Amino acid sequence: MTEETIKVIDGYEHVRHHPRAFTPEITLEKSLHFFQDMDLRRTVREFSDKPVDRAVIENIIKTASTAPSGAHKQPWTFCAISNPAIKKQIRIAAEQEEYESYHGRMSERWLKDLAPIGTNWDKPFLETAPWIVVVFKKVYDKDEEGEKINNYYVNESVGIACGMFITAVHMAGLVTLTHTPSPMNFLSKILDRPDNERPYLLLPVGYAADEVYVPKLARKPLEEVAKFY
Repeated sequence: MTEETIKVIDGYEHVRHHPRAFTPEITLEKSLHFFQDMDLRRTVREFSDKPVDRAVIENIIKTASTAPSGAHKQPWTFCAISNPAIKKQIRIAAEQEEYESYHGRMSERWLKDLAPIGTNWDKPFLETAPWIVVVFKKVYDKDEEGEKINNYYVNESVGIACGMFITAVHMAGLVTLTHTPSPMNFLSKILDRPDNERPYLLLPVGYAADEVYVPKLARKPLEEVAKFY
């Protein structure tokens, strides 16, 4: 192991970084292979109850926490739940909110847009999946005296971390889905989170069921999602 090189900049220590670099040919190959792998990722709602080792979830959360964040505040908490009783509480509360959404809160247009995906208020995956991971955003932190400390670009930072979480789940051979029952305040109560945290996203994680069907959907082609200048 080479000795760490440290340089002091404006009074703060910086360590020398050694980014990975490949030949143009290998860079192209790696970018294509990664896209092809990620293009297989799908949102899955049919889970197996096959256990997933806690160490796997820990690695996935650690991967998500490598995400960049405003001023490196890392304004997130990943709450990983495997306790069946807590998962049942979450399902009951989530389904109550989802029922209200599907029976009055959502517009007709919204319901029409959801129809091809086949979702409804019933959420059995919240109990079947071996893990539920609830991501909380920290709208601020607190010092030792309880005084507020600012966090910056919280939504953007947590959003990036969630994207990396989903990627890590896929790369581990597991599946997940993004669930956002609205409102989500019940998650703060069930998990007894502090008042500086707000629920951001709920992600069941596990193996896919033996037989899974997903909507036959097409992703937008490159020319519809990118412009080159």
